[in-house]
Amino acid sequence: MTSITTETNTSFADLGVREEIVRALAESGIEHTFAIQELTLPLALAGDDLIGQARTGMGKTLAFGVPLLQRIVTDTARPLNGMPRALVVVPTRELCLQVYDDLCNAAKYLQADGRKLSVVSIYGGRPYEPQIEALQKGVEVVVGTPGRLLDLAQQGHLQLGGLSVLILDEADEMLDLGFLPDIERILRQIPDERQAMLFSATMPDPIITLARTFMNRPTHIRAEAPHSSATHDTTKQYAYRAHALDKVELVTRVLQANGRGATMIFTRTKRTAQKVSDELAERGFKVGAVHGDLGQIAREKALKAFRTGEIDVLVATDVAARGIDIDDITHVINYQIPEDEQAYVHRIGRTGRAGKTGIAVTLVDWDELPRWTMIDKALGLNIPDPAETYSNSPNIYAELDIPTEVTGVVGGAVRSSNGSKDRPKREPRDGERPARNRDRTRQRTRGASSGTGHVENTEQTPAVSNGEAAAAEGSSPARRRRRRRRPNTATPTSG
Repeated sequence: MTSITTETNTSFADLGVREEIVRALAESGIEHTFAIQELTLPLALAGDDLIGQARTGMGKTLAFGVPLLQRIVTDTARPLNGMPRALVVVPTRELCLQVYDDLCNAAKYLQADGRKLSVVSIYGGRPYEPQIEALQKGVEVVVGTPGRLLDLAQQGHLQLGGLSVLILDEADEMLDLGFLPDIERILRQIPDERQAMLFSATMPDPIITLARTFMNRPTHIRAEAPHSSATHDTTKQYAYRAHALDKVELVTRVLQANGRGATMIFTRTKRTAQKVSDELAERGFKVGAVHGDLGQIAREKALKAFRTGEIDVLVATDVAARGIDIDDITHVINYQIPEDEQAYVHRIGRTGRAGKTGIAVTLVDWDELPRWTMIDKALGLNIPDPAETYSNSPNIYAELDIPTEVTGVVGGAVRSSNGSKDRPKREPRDGERPARNRDRTRQRTRGASSGTGHVENTEQTPAVSNGEAAAAEGSSPARRRRRRRRPNTATPTSG
């Protein structure tokens, strides 16, 4: 096993990477390799099977992506015929899109047999037809999630018999998500003669067993020493005991710290993720959410806005955040603590990447203390009893470099004279019915002449067409409510 802990000054060109790939990477500001790339590329370019082990953010995508692309265009013995030559299997839709983008960027100048190298992404949550059409046009590299890949292969749309390279990325996460049976079914459909590479942050026993079954004497490469800390040394970690009712207020202060850039906030539940996102949006922050209750289009829209800087706060659950690979995140906030130490490491691994520094803030509620104690002990964080902290506690302002004059709202969200928040109107989310206009005055009076109560509606409703009303309400116009008469149950008297 080979290990290395530092970044390198070795360039991709120094390792024999083709000029077209080097040029494409340089245009994206990538010229020198990370440790996992420097160790992996010579073996991968030579066609060896290998296992790459490194933490999140260490550059694993290019470690397999560059040799994958180079092998396809240099293998003159097997001309391209439109059948996939390389398959990259990933655990989540978000990681699928991330790997797809990275490979497209690195391959933009590559051509083989007179045609430009084609890369396609295959994942669930989107219609089958465009993906089938892309495969029918011919493709060299397929990046996909196990379920959709297996579906299309069983339907005959995805041909796996011509593969020369197979990649399993984030194998430990695929194990956690229960994809191992699907992976085994896919492996049974690919040729025995092909190069295989497996990348994983950790190496649990089932992954080791899987590697032994489909790999040929792989070389195991680690990009860090075995005794190195599980958490990033470049990330400053803080933990505070926070009350549930004050957490949002406390988060708003952290989001106004000096030097704060792109920030990820983690929750354990989908409902909490959306609630925190809505609260922060109403307080004026540029925020989006990614969780399982959102459709795939809405999730992709939020991720794109986060990557482009349109929003700088992303609230996510652990499962939805898997595969989000962004280097410039400055802060990670654990709004709710994770289930275990592995999830904690994955969360804070979103910051302090690529040699940059980061800040991780964990808010521990009283009922979360037992779980936090286990995480602290497992990782040796030495914060077993976080200090009780509120949004107005001086220590958080000093430790996180927060200006003392900040409040819980920013931008257009201001407090009115009576102390209430005048918040900007929230735009409806994808698929959500627009809010009805409630700015109408109703007066209720009690009738005296009959001795029975009744409601008199004195509001003036502007005239609208039936089409406008249906569009505003999302259904047919509401019917006027009418008071129902009570049936006369008195027993008639005989005459």
